[in-house]
Amino acid sequence: MTDNVTTQQPQKSESETEQLRPPASSGRDAPPGVAPRWWVWLTAFPVAAIFALSNAATPLYVLWQRDIGFSQGVLTVIFALYIVGLIGSLLVCGVVSDRLGRKTVLFPALILALIACLMFAAADSVLVLCAARLFTGISVGAAVSAGMAAVTDVGGASRKRLAALLASTAMVLGAGLGPMLAGVLSELAPGPTVTVFAVEAGLLALALLVVWRMPVSRPRSTGSGAWIRVPSVPKNDRLRLVLGIAVFAPGITATSFVLSLGPSLLASLLGSTNRMVAGGLAFVMFLIATGIQFAVQRMSVPRILQLGAVSTVLSMVAMAAAVFTNSVPPLALAALLAGCGQGMGQLGGLSLLNASVPGHRLAEANAGLNVGGYALAGTLPVLTGYLSDLVGLAAGTMAFGIVLIVLAATGGVIVTATRKNIEPTPSR
Repeated sequence: MTDNVTTQQPQKSESETEQLRPPASSGRDAPPGVAPRWWVWLTAFPVAAIFALSNAATPLYVLWQRDIGFSQGVLTVIFALYIVGLIGSLLVCGVVSDRLGRKTVLFPALILALIACLMFAAADSVLVLCAARLFTGISVGAAVSAGMAAVTDVGGASRKRLAALLASTAMVLGAGLGPMLAGVLSELAPGPTVTVFAVEAGLLALALLVVWRMPVSRPRSTGSGAWIRVPSVPKNDRLRLVLGIAVFAPGITATSFVLSLGPSLLASLLGSTNRMVAGGLAFVMFLIATGIQFAVQRMSVPRILQLGAVSTVLSMVAMAAAVFTNSVPPLALAALLAGCGQGMGQLGGLSLLNASVPGHRLAEANAGLNVGGYALAGTLPVLTGYLSDLVGLAAGTMAFGIVLIVLAATGGVIVTATRKNIEPTPSR
């Protein structure tokens, strides 16, 4: 079985309505010659394992700030170097994966993630933290391009809806698992900045075994064009990519704020730096991001994108309420709504692309969606961090919320205005 075979487009007899609906978790077992259904689930595990590392450091920043000593602005730079590594990786990994195969990209990515684990565990300077975050971003870039496309490959043409759902939920569930483990283990286990990365290294080692046995192989053709380029999609699919980014980018930026500056804001409101609280809040945020995708999976994609935009707007309203009232419950509500915004924006964007992008361009298309999302998620929280150093965390948070409300609302308006252009034509 090759990548080209496993990612072929749905047969013409399949209705466009089904193509433009998000993935459903139901479906028959695979026909002879197609990977068993359980392999579709298992192939999503490396994505979850890498994303667990992506946010594992979140509750630990307050410890490193205390021990090493750095400002809120430097903290957001450390966080943003992850975005730099991720975007740089996406400029390469999508094309390489489509041309040379998923395993060619995933094996080195997992090794690099293991190295990042060792660096986090031994971190004694800002430079080491920066390098670890950069390596983490590179490995995550491989996961969102090659890893998520591998799930679609293994699922085959008849299970693209299930594959899109599993790939998307593996990403957000893993992103929430990391900070929860870090918060709990750093409070209860010895070595508060070491133990969690030992556990994470074990998950990554298991992911290497999964990739080794994964039922995908190299594609038949290596394609053409530059190997390093801004990810793109075929001309007919550009509107779908833009719509996905318009909602996904504000959603993931909201969750990125919670991950980077949320623990500091929580500490200022609670007067406590309990890492289990910060890690638990991040975990629940991504758990909601996972659950909401199952809850809305049968809605039309435009409706999911609209709801995602609304959730992000409401998240920032709740964030403002937390600052004005100096209260924790609105902050928790803001995190939950941010999770809804990212989850629905991500599911809607992936569903649009999976429905029409050819298999030999799918990893590059996934990379394009994430470049658009993470570019905003990397820049806006950093600017907010440095602004907070100048005017205070509360004022910086308010400015961030206003900007994101405008961007999310604009995304929702764009989806509404162009809905007819992506609505399916009823089958005859």
